[in-house]
Amino acid sequence: MSRLIALYLPQFHAIPENDAWWGKGFTEWTNVRRAKPSFKGHVQPKVPGELGYYNLLDADIKQKQADLAREAGIEGFCYYHYWFGLDEQGKGKQLLEKPLQQVVESGKPDYPFCLCWANHTWSNKTWEKSSALVKEQVLMAQEYGGIKDYTEHFYSLLSTFKDARYMRVDGRLLFFVYDTVAFKDAPLFISTWRQLAEKESLPGFYFVGMTPSTLTFHPQTGSPCLPNLKSSAELFEYTLRLGFDAVNSNGKRRGEMLSIGRLKNLINRVLTLFHITSSQNYDYARTAQGFFAPEDSWENVYPTVIPQWDRTARVGRAEGVYIDATPEKWSKHLKQALGIVAHKHPEHQIIVIKSWNEWAEGNYLEPDQRYGRGWLEATKQTKKK
Repeated sequence: MSRLIALYLPQFHAIPENDAWWGKGFTEWTNVRRAKPSFKGHVQPKVPGELGYYNLLDADIKQKQADLAREAGIEGFCYYHYWFGLDEQGKGKQLLEKPLQQVVESGKPDYPFCLCWANHTWSNKTWEKSSALVKEQVLMAQEYGGIKDYTEHFYSLLSTFKDARYMRVDGRLLFFVYDTVAFKDAPLFISTWRQLAEKESLPGFYFVGMTPSTLTFHPQTGSPCLPNLKSSAELFEYTLRLGFDAVNSNGKRRGEMLSIGRLKNLINRVLTLFHITSSQNYDYARTAQGFFAPEDSWENVYPTVIPQWDRTARVGRAEGVYIDATPEKWSKHLKQALGIVAHKHPEHQIIVIKSWNEWAEGNYLEPDQRYGRGWLEATKQTKKK
């Protein structure tokens, strides 16, 4: 039986840092509400359905989300987790931790979960609709402080790892790392956590590294290279050599290049970043068709699926929009992924859905005003077949 795991964004509540950076009361909804169409037929803003513009500190909302996800056949949520290292006083810096803390402390909802360490720097460009010419300002830097830092990080989550709802693969705790390419210290982090898990009588970790299936630079040297659209073996093997047990592959860029041509994609991406041309639009069905690399069939590679994509609420026209995304076309995309993992051991038939609720990226399964529960119903029916 396939295992659908949906990435879960906790950005839907106010925190002091976002208040200071973006204005009082800022949440993911702020720019979602004020997004505007960029071209004829562009569906913006994205308007939530029955859950409304919720606050994730509301326990009732978290219960409703879990109920909807379970009904759709999704095994659990993978919460994005933000840890930035130790400050000058030796205290761990983390943000947006309250929703998951409430889940752990209250025991509700009774729904499986795991974590993805979103180990990337926060900058002004996260929510800045400006061109590449604007200087980037770091708001919260991602730092790696060695064994002391990794130990503090581990113990900040110990109660979470001991929770009976925490998801496992092969009996071990499932833990994703978002950026494996920039995380050169991953081997030390992984070995430290494995030792600490044994010390605390945990069942051990099953580490999954998130990895694009194609890059325009070499992951080890950083030198430019032509994207390889025929094989992702080199990239996936690099991630596994860092010590990860498995790879979560993301074929977004691969699909985009295959849909319009590699050279045209690269040129348009540069022109768009510098606001020389408008955003590149991609046909959803055609792009999704090219998402999966041959190596996604490996036993320890878990593909990513995306129901829709439109980041204009975050970055204006600085990235392409997937047009004509519908629940029916999403069903075909998911069905293709299900076929790829069907031969694997049941524990490893994992498909990562990006995402449950990333509204400002226009990729979500939650009910919206346009399709109601359509995305969820399509997920449910496709998994049943």
